[in-house]
Amino acid sequence: MRTVIFDLDGTLADTSGDLIAAANHCFRGLGHGDLLTLDQDAAIALTGARAMLRLGFSRLDLVDEALVDAQYPVLLAAYGEAIATHTTLYPGAMEAVETLKSTGYAVGIATNKPEALAEALLRSLGIRDQFASMIGADTLPVRKPDANHHFEAVRRAGGDPARSLLVGDTVTDRDTARNAGVPSVLVTFGPGRDAVLELQADATIASFGELPDVVTRLIG
Repeated sequence: MRTVIFDLDGTLADTSGDLIAAANHCFRGLGHGDLLTLDQDAAIALTGARAMLRLGFSRLDLVDEALVDAQYPVLLAAYGEAIATHTTLYPGAMEAVETLKSTGYAVGIATNKPEALAEALLRSLGIRDQFASMIGADTLPVRKPDANHHFEAVRRAGGDPARSLLVGDTVTDRDTARNAGVPSVLVTFGPGRDAVLELQADATIASFGELPDVVTRLIG
């Protein structure tokens, strides 16, 4: 079966508000106040928890991986307690998923968010049952951009890795697709539009309404 695998953060959903809130919880706990803002730091938020912590500490002229490591579980715990307060699905995301499913494609998710948090978020948004597979950062011994992360998401969705593609929003998603030898489709409606356009993916979309036709062109 032809299969479309989606990234989660920054692709299906804008999770930046809740991620930044969790990072700022860490900084406040250390007596620093809020070091990140949604207007300025949404793009970095969508690249992961450690990236947010490093950015915040860099604004205090602190470059200390031990400090990042110590605050990482604190951030995840705070995020898990308020995982969908500000998070919203991007317009047209689930309509595109339904269109793909109705025309014979399997759909799944491959995310570098920890599996338990990804499952919790998808269930909070009411969309977990729409995806045949969900592979998180700790589901396997490897994570994106390792090709096996993508391949396993395809297999668990009942698909054929040779007839699949990956929809994402970052260089990690592009590199995952390249490592897997499959097409990449990157979205440009998130905060990192200019950076996405420079990545030379196989295709880009400015809205989810474009996705079904792009998928058909790339994998039939």
